[in-house]
Amino acid sequence: MKAKSKLLLIALAAILLTVLTQPTLAYYTAVGKATNVVTSGSIQLQIHEKTADGSNFPTEGVYVIPGDIVSKQVSVENVCDHPFYLRVKLISGTDNAALRPEECLKLDIDTQSWTLVDGFYYYNRILQPGETTPNLFTQVEIVGSKVDQTHIGSTLNLTVNAYAVQSENNTAEHPWDASGWPAE
Repeated sequence: MKAKSKLLLIALAAILLTVLTQPTLAYYTAVGKATNVVTSGSIQLQIHEKTADGSNFPTEGVYVIPGDIVSKQVSVENVCDHPFYLRVKLISGTDNAALRPEECLKLDIDTQSWTLVDGFYYYNRILQPGETTPNLFTQVEIVGSKVDQTHIGSTLNLTVNAYAVQSENNTAEHPWDASGWPAE
């Protein structure tokens, strides 16, 4: 019976020790929760299409005849608070299957400020906030040897698509090497 009493006394001491030390353990531990919100910056650009006199290029287009040279000055402006890399894709099209639009339109591309890589014209520098690129091109020639009187009433079009990706924390030797270019 003495052994049972000792065992009971040890069990009671263990329970008492557990109950008394629990507040002490709570005093030395803490649980915290932090919620971190990360908001990505917004890259915004504006494509400018002007004529030689500084007016906006007509949205309805212009009527041309073979051999015409049309004034169309295309540049891109950084209208956000972040610098970015820039690329432009030019897409030509027609409503006449007999015409090959890429052969019918001749552009005077600025190869000093822009570099053609894989179908995109990359601006050779980082475009800073508020800055506008030099014109990618200033005129479009309707190639007379590719468009003639048999194509009267046909429509040729040239679409300018611009893409940007942040340059902050995105170092690249060349703009086309930058990470994160958006899909077309």
